[in-house]
Amino acid sequence: MKTRKLSITALFIALSLIGANIKIAGSIAFDSMPGFLGALTLGPVFGALIGAIGHLLTAATSGFPLSLPVHLIVMINMALTMYMFGVIYKVLSKVNKYAALIVSNLVGVVINGPVSLFMIIPILGSGVMTMLPILTLIAFLNILIADIVYKLLPESVKLWKSEKSEI
Repeated sequence: MKTRKLSITALFIALSLIGANIKIAGSIAFDSMPGFLGALTLGPVFGALIGAIGHLLTAATSGFPLSLPVHLIVMINMALTMYMFGVIYKVLSKVNKYAALIVSNLVGVVINGPVSLFMIIPILGSGVMTMLPILTLIAFLNILIADIVYKLLPESVKLWKSEKSEI
């Protein structure tokens, strides 16, 4: 099972690289969808790893437009986003799948959008808030695509359900 999880993680990281090349503005891209999907299928720890590496790949293919230190902060935030998204979805899905979907998506968008920008304001200034609308929209679209793909996946690929919790 561990080999299978590592293989799928590597596949999701490769998908992040593909998404990293679908840029919307600067380093805002479709790189996080595999991280969100990984959080749902493999668990929050693997989702965090995929999200962090996915952002770093996007920043690297963009030439680190906000500087390497800022992108390292965003990378940590992406890991936090995927982890919280996965944990909230799994915990709430035991009670109500629709509530789990709504709350985890909302948390994912908020952490990936406004919270991420607030974390870098001390370094780059309040001007980064101009990225809020596009960042929030792309975060929402990344999560929406991950939700749709997850729903369409066969149960055999949803590995986190078949193992003990790693929260």
